Formats: sequence, C-alpha cells, structure tokens
Amino acid sequence: MSFTSNACIAGIYEHPLRVAPDHTVAQLHAEVARGALQDAGLTLDDVDGYFCAGDAPGMGPVSMADYLGLKKLTYLDSTDTGGSSYLTHVNHAARAIAAGQCKVALITLAGRPKSEGSSGTQVRSQWASAPDFAFEKPYSPAPLNTYAMCAMRHMYEFGTTSEQLAWIKVAASHHAQHNPHAALKDVLTVEDVLNSPMIADPLHRADCCVVTDSGGALVVVHPDIAKTLKKPVVTMMGAGETTKGQMGGKVDLTYSGLAWAAPLAFKEAKLTPEQIRYASIYDSFTITVLIQLEDLGFCKKGEGGKFVEGGQLISGKGRLAFNTDGGGLCNNHPANRGGMTKVIEAVRQLRGEAHPAVQVPNLEFALASGIGGALGTRHGAAVLILGRLS
Repeated sequence: MSFTSNACIAGIYEHPLRVAPDHTVAQLHAEVARGALQDAGLTLDDVDGYFCAGDAPGMGPVSMADYLGLKKLTYLDSTDTGGSSYLTHVNHAARAIAAGQCKVALITLAGRPKSEGSSGTQVRSQWASAPDFAFEKPYSPAPLNTYAMCAMRHMYEFGTTSEQLAWIKVAASHHAQHNPHAALKDVLTVEDVLNSPMIADPLHRADCCVVTDSGGALVVVHPDIAKTLKKPVVTMMGAGETTKGQMGGKVDLTYSGLAWAAPLAFKEAKLTPEQIRYASIYDSFTITVLIQLEDLGFCKKGEGGKFVEGGQLISGKGRLAFNTDGGGLCNNHPANRGGMTKVIEAVRQLRGEAHPAVQVPNLEFALASGIGGALGTRHGAAVLILGRLS
C-alpha cells in the first residue's frame, strides 16, 4: 500500500468570481477555505494541517493561519513550485496524514492578477535576486516568449503545426460553454484560433490562457474521517514531483519535468496511461498541454499533435477528456497558478459532479498534472492520480 492511499480529498471549492476588485487576496483565501470545508462537512476547528504557496500574503502560512483562525495546527507547508504547488501540496498532505502528522489538511490559493494588472496586462520585473537573473534578464525572457520558443522547437523537431495546437483551445472552449463561471464561453473553431492575433510566433492570442482573479481550496483527510462524511470518497493513488532547469546548458525545450514525475505516479498507483479516461492538465498555453500529454505517456514524444487533432480531447467525442471546466485556456487562471483548479475538476469528475454535458461516465480514475515556473527555463512539475472508492 502506498503512502498516498492513506489520504482522501474530501472537500473542494472554486471561487465563482473571475474579477474581484473589492476583495483582498486574504479575503479570497478565507472564502475558498470556508467553501471547501463546507463542501467536506467540516469546520476550521477540524483543521490541523495548513498548506499555501507564494500567492498567500504576508508570512505565508503563519499570516494566513492567524487570519483564518486556525488554532490547532500541527503541520504547515509553504512549498512553492509556482502553478504546480497545489498538486505538490496534495501529495505532501497525503504523506503527512499517512505519517500521523495531521488528519485534516486545508490547502488554499487566491490571487487578483486581473484587478492588479500583475499578469498579462503590464510588464513584470521580479525575482531580481534569483541566481539566473543576471544571466537571463538582458535577453528579456517572459512567460509568453519562452513558451513560444518551446512551441517553435517542437514544430521544428516533430512537425507539429499551429492547427494541431489550436485543437487544444477548441476542446477547452467546447467544455467552457457549459461552465457558467468561465471567463470565455464562446465555442471556437481551429480557424478562430489561427485568426486571432499572433502574440509570440507561433503562439496566437487564443493559444494563451485567460487572466483572472479567483481562488480555490482543497481539504485532504485521513480515510477514517472521509468515511464519516457525505461526499463520495476520492482517494489518492499515486503522485510524483520534480523540477527541471537548464540542465547545465544541455537544454531540450521539447519535454517537461513530467517526463520524470509521471512514471513515479503511475508506478505508485499501479496504473498505466491507457487506464486514464479523464485528465486535468495545466494549460497556461496550448503548447503546455501538448508537451505534458507526451510526457505523461498518453502518446509518444513528438506525436502530441496527432493525438489532439480532430477533437480528441473533447469529452464524449475523443479518446481522452481534458479540462472539462474549460481549464486555464477558457475558465480560470488565478495568480498565474492553475494547478489548484486542475485538482478541483478531477475531483468533480470522480464524484460525478461535472456538468452533465462533459461528465465522463462511470469514471474510476483521474489524473491531474501541472508545471509551475516556465517551460522554457525552469519549472516544478507534479502529477496526481486519483481514484473513486465504490
């Protein structure tokens, strides 16, 4: 039995707002915490483990625990791997619960990049003390142009096309039309994506995620507690995490750290990619999805373009349903950190709570994956494999 099988996700909540000018970041954290605990049927007094990342204001978990009124904490974790932080937190919470360090772990995310103009709407200068800053900053790397480099390299190496990338956005839009809270609800065609403005060759505007205010939270509990609650039990089956950087100059832009993390998760879960019918995949850009699909083992390296074309990611139509809430490409991407919503939608699918138009029938297993940082420079990568107990 793996460590992760000793923990269950009992509560989920995604904030409905996509623009929150009248909220503070701390307030959003509090509202999603309350929502996830209510979903689980628990209260703040039940929480003895708390997890947050760099989006949390102040001294991270110290400030937020005080703000939230958490008084019985025996375990804290502020691991920050960008957008993959929250998948990593679920993994860490499961292992902390298995080790007896806590029984009810609360994980929160919140941000206001839309209202603050800190993502996509103005130039950001950050991490000036990072060891790579002096070497890379003169060349003006940004999320968009570094991901565009990855897309261009993948096209050069494997013949991937812009049309194939566009199918990823098309699939997300087909799902988002059923989500009343999605930032973008219009169903797109491949031509719509290709006709949107070119932002950083070869990525068009429609290849990019939305920018939103919002937040989300998860409650991870000991199985004995999960059995006493009313919600269907979603259990942790396997997890993997790692980082990828510049590799001492041996840079290959065509793969992510998931190439190492995914085999760990599948081995622990005792499953194979062929057994997964739903996947929540971090989608900051369309190329982010395509490379992850390959690294997760859903297709061979270089075959991602063929894997996604023709609507193969559309629920009820294709071979693998993905991001049935619309994902970061259409629904919600708060604080540059889309990993939280990936776990939330995977749990919805396993509970049978996704919108009926996109619900995968009789789903047993689901996967959530994400990267945090930049695909073209350095990033964290994490994978979760979840299952529903009958």
